[in-house]
Amino acid sequence: MKIAFRLNGKMKEVDAPADRRVVDILREDFLLTGTKESCGTGDCGACTILVDGETRLSCLMLAAQLQDRDIITIEGLSQDGSLHSVQSAFVEHGAVQCGFCSPGMILASIDLLDRNPDPTREEIRDALAGNLCRCTGYQKIVDSVEIAAAVIERKAGS
Repeated sequence: MKIAFRLNGKMKEVDAPADRRVVDILREDFLLTGTKESCGTGDCGACTILVDGETRLSCLMLAAQLQDRDIITIEGLSQDGSLHSVQSAFVEHGAVQCGFCSPGMILASIDLLDRNPDPTREEIRDALAGNLCRCTGYQKIVDSVEIAAAVIERKAGS
């Protein structure tokens, strides 16, 4: 079936079986390898993308669900060559080690900050609970989201 959707700000069309997984379409058809597959069962968050501004697990999402949706992957976050504030905070504050979980963590953090621009540390932890990291111990990730929230808040206030 032909499926039309917006991917990282550009209209795209893909011809795919309705039951093909979105993670496979993104990685294989569009070569957007920032979307990772780890568990394939929706337990780890590595395949997190934004669908109409909200996090979704692309390993559990089917091609037919893309129709007329707005999809953002990690590759679609930078603007004019500048990293998103959350991406910058992750890099600057050591929240990225192997990097495998980072795209999902970053997209989940952006979803949180869009809904709640001033989250508590507990709210950050809750928002990231579906994203597993095997390297960092989460402290630097939570710190980075907290720092990004402050940066975004300052930008909004100016």
